[in-house]
Amino acid sequence: MFELSPTLRKHVDPGSPVPMRMMAAKALVPLPPPDMITALFLLTADADEKVRTTAAESASKLPDRILSSALRDEEVEPPVLGWFLDRMAELDVYAEMLVLNASTPDDALARAASHCGMRTAEIIAQNQLRLLRHEDIVRQLCLNPRCGPALIDGVCDFSVRSGLLLADVPQMRQARVRIFGPEAAEAPPDLGPTADEIIAEYGELADENAPPMEEGKRLTLAQRVMKMSIAEKIKLATKGNKEARSYLLRDSNKLVAVAVIRSPKITDGEVLAVANNRAAQDDVLRVVYNNREWLKDYRVKVALTKNPKVPLPVAMKFLAQLRESEVKELTKNKNVPSGVQLMARKMLDKKNAPKKEEK
Repeated sequence: MFELSPTLRKHVDPGSPVPMRMMAAKALVPLPPPDMITALFLLTADADEKVRTTAAESASKLPDRILSSALRDEEVEPPVLGWFLDRMAELDVYAEMLVLNASTPDDALARAASHCGMRTAEIIAQNQLRLLRHEDIVRQLCLNPRCGPALIDGVCDFSVRSGLLLADVPQMRQARVRIFGPEAAEAPPDLGPTADEIIAEYGELADENAPPMEEGKRLTLAQRVMKMSIAEKIKLATKGNKEARSYLLRDSNKLVAVAVIRSPKITDGEVLAVANNRAAQDDVLRVVYNNREWLKDYRVKVALTKNPKVPLPVAMKFLAQLRESEVKELTKNKNVPSGVQLMARKMLDKKNAPKKEEK
C-alpha cells in the first residue's frame, strides 16, 4: 500500500469525482515530481477508461524538469519506477536514471536488459550486485542484440566466477569453458550449497521471529556458508532472517555485505547497529548515510557522527544537526574522530561566546 500525501490521495482516490481524477491524469495538479509520477501510475489503473488513457498519455509527455527529479528519487515506490522503466527502456537518458535508482525493481531491469540501448546495457552490466541477486538480468542481457560480445563476455565471466549457472544460456556455457576448461561446459565445478538448500537445512533461517540458534548449530551453519558461492550468499542475504543477515554482514566480499543492508527485510534496529559498527564496510555505511528514510531516525545520525569509518564531511553534516547535549558529549568522547571532536568544541565555543555589546 502506497503512502500518499493528502493532496495526492484526493486526486487518485477511486471515490473522488471523475473531473478531479482527470485533472491529475492531465498532470494539471501542482504536485512534487515524485508525487506527479506516482499519481499518473495509479491513474493508469483507474476505473474510468478516459482517465486511464489520459494518464498514460501524460506520463509519456512529462517535461524533463519533472522526470529528471522524480526518476532519480529512491523514495518513489518501486512499482512506479518499474512501470516507467518498462516504457522508457530505449530512451537512454531516462533509462539510465531508472537503472541507477536502487529502488527500481530487479525484474524491471531484467525486462529492460533484453532490448535497451548499448549505453543503458553497460550501466546495467556494471551493477554486479543486481546481476547476482536477480540472474534473469544476465539472461536478458545475453538476448539483447545491441550488446557487443565484449560486454556479454565480461558479464558472463564475472557471473560464472561468482557462482551463477544459467545452464540455458549459451554465452554462460562458453564462459565456463574459458574459465574452467572444456570439461566444465556441461558439468561445472561444485558450486557449493544454494541459499534454498541452506534454508531447507536450517528452517529457522526463513523465520524472522525464530529464536537465536544454539552455538553448535551456528558453527555448522558457518561452515556451510563458507562453501557457498558469492551469488548464493547474496540470495541468502535477501531471503534469510536476521540471523543469516548478521552473519553475512561480516562477509569479506563487499557485494554480499551490501546485499544484506539492501535486503527488503532489513529492520530499523539492524540499520542502527550498522551505523554504530566501527568495523562496517565503507560500502555498507555509504548505503546507510545516503538513505533519507533511515536518516529520519535521530539515533542513526548520532551513530554515524561518532563512527570513524564515516567520511569526515558526511559526519560534519550530521554534527550540525545534533542537539547541544550530544555535541557536548562528543567533546568528551575520546572514541570519536578527532576532526569531529574539534568541530564539536568549536560549535560549543561559538554558542557560548559572550555577545559583543552594541555601541
